[in-house]
Amino acid sequence: MNIERIALDHGSGGEASQELVNDIFLSRLDNDFLRKLDDSAVVRLSGSNLAMTTDSYVVDPIFFPGGNIGSLAVHGTVNDLSMQGATPLYLTLGLILEEGLSMKDLTRIIDAVAEASQEAGINIIAGDTKVVPKGHMDKIFINTTGIGLIPDGVNVSSNNAKPGDIVIINGHIGDHGIAILTQREGLRFKTELVSDSSPLNSLVSSILKVNPEIHVLRDPTRGGVATALNEIAGHSGVGIHVFEDSLPISKPVLSASEILGLDPLYVANEGKCLVFVAREHAERVLRKMKKHPYGKNSRIIGEATIETPGRVLLKTRVGGTRILSMLTGEQLPRIC
Repeated sequence: MNIERIALDHGSGGEASQELVNDIFLSRLDNDFLRKLDDSAVVRLSGSNLAMTTDSYVVDPIFFPGGNIGSLAVHGTVNDLSMQGATPLYLTLGLILEEGLSMKDLTRIIDAVAEASQEAGINIIAGDTKVVPKGHMDKIFINTTGIGLIPDGVNVSSNNAKPGDIVIINGHIGDHGIAILTQREGLRFKTELVSDSSPLNSLVSSILKVNPEIHVLRDPTRGGVATALNEIAGHSGVGIHVFEDSLPISKPVLSASEILGLDPLYVANEGKCLVFVAREHAERVLRKMKKHPYGKNSRIIGEATIETPGRVLLKTRVGGTRILSMLTGEQLPRIC
């Protein structure tokens, strides 16, 4: 890495983020846990597998259709634990507040934290609050750390995709990123765009009850579906083929993306889960997902293959093929 200063691109979840993690962090902090680059680390303790994750939230605006920074912080951490197949148990909550933040807004955010944690069934067991002078940050930043218990027999990782796996997603893509951007820019559409921010632990639990041998679970947050699939393809050494005519994209998101010049495949999601499962179990898992409130629009969108290992290819509607690369550049800063 020859860049001398941090740019917004380094927080995109794309190529620049990957370079920052590999060249600066992993090269100096390398260990068996970090090296996997999963959403959570898996730690063996007293005969049990625990998942542990940490995250920070700087979304702008702090209130948006479908949630706010408080509910988003809980959902994001719960989902990172769930992507290891873990049952979320405990959460810490760290707040950095800007001088002048209204008590009304803070109360609204903490109410959302309480409601979201109650829905997810996770207990907030520790916290910290710091206040910085006005102008030294933007309203409120939140840091969370989560711990969950992984059931025996579950082994989920972005390294585990197998040739022949079917790729399923639990609903429409791009909702969160487009909802945030339209609010930020003051854009209005006939149909309100709402974030998909939601806790996915109960959905994941229902999937694992049907088939505990799920290979990969991944929430396509920063960098979107295309970037998450590239990470899985690279970590697992498989190729991934995505079927364009199977991608679930709502008409409002598609229209807004066209107007804004964005590709929904690279737009952040906060309530979506990519599931890699062996072909013979795919239909049963899909049926189960569709019965869940957060999976009613689930679809098969692709498959893993021995062809083009490490690459993601889009099979277009007209019969062509194009490469889906990692996100390059920063489409939407401060999206989560």
